[in-house]
Amino acid sequence: MTDVVATTPGLFPLPDWAKEDLSDLKGHQKGDLVSGGEGGEIARAYDRVRNEVVDDQTDAGLDRFVEGQARWDDMLAHPLTVHENVETGGIVRYYDNNNFYRDPRVTGELTFSGDVAAELEAASGLLGSDADDRLQAVLPGPYTLADLASDEYYGDEAEFLAAVSEFLAGEVEAFPAHATLFLLEPSFVTNAPDDDLDERASEAIDAVAGATDADVVVHTYWEAFAEKPYAHLMDADVDALGFDFVAADREANLECINEYGTKGDVALGLVDGQNTLVEEPGTIAERVNWVREQVPGQEFDTTYVSYNTEPFYLPTSKHVEKLSAIAEAARLAATEGVEA
Repeated sequence: MTDVVATTPGLFPLPDWAKEDLSDLKGHQKGDLVSGGEGGEIARAYDRVRNEVVDDQTDAGLDRFVEGQARWDDMLAHPLTVHENVETGGIVRYYDNNNFYRDPRVTGELTFSGDVAAELEAASGLLGSDADDRLQAVLPGPYTLADLASDEYYGDEAEFLAAVSEFLAGEVEAFPAHATLFLLEPSFVTNAPDDDLDERASEAIDAVAGATDADVVVHTYWEAFAEKPYAHLMDADVDALGFDFVAADREANLECINEYGTKGDVALGLVDGQNTLVEEPGTIAERVNWVREQVPGQEFDTTYVSYNTEPFYLPTSKHVEKLSAIAEAARLAATEGVEA
């Protein structure tokens, strides 16, 4: 029987107290984690959020724990907006959501940063001795990160994508031991790579995945895969592809799986990351089994049950309820009580 793993794509909502406290700290700069002064206060606030995030996931009973990405004010653009060779430009709408991020303008070489690794080290310390089996790292995929950025240094689209991929691979190499890496690639479906980039995008993802021994999931959301980029993505050496079964065209996703196959594992975005309605665990489990029934020729070794999108936009209370629903649904789907 397939393993059913309860997890999330990270990017959790900030608790109300954190929004208020962080906005009140004078001189707050995104990514400011220096010790002493206001930087120290900011660091302590983020540490407190990280502790709450881990506690929430523990109470819910999730199988994989994320750091929460509380510092990622620029959402998936974060790894670039905190880089020393990146200037933050004007405010840009984040996909089709009523949220915004600062345009990262790459003005120099994308050298090693270590920013995300430091966050994961802190989260790993909170998880204790079995952190290696529970910690899930989260990063934007290279195609999405390049899509969200402006290149003012490399001068060539393919070269820029390769540079972003090399940068992310270097960051991953510095991560503490982790069980899973989720590469979030919404741009791969909302602005799919064209004929000049589809193979290169797959190669870029493959390069990042090759930097870790953990299981790698390429999670997409908001729209379904286009067939040609999907076919190229199947060449990437990753463990699972993620499908949005809430907002995207379900039939288009199923067509890709049934026509081209998919990886041995799969990630299913079955819980709405942007709607406050809390799904019943039994309903989520039924959705897991519905997908299984639609792809009769495909047996999955591991099925990741997750939000379809990041839950950043949810009220914290609803988010916490949904975490518990995801965990309980995974348990139900893994038992004979819910027939596959």
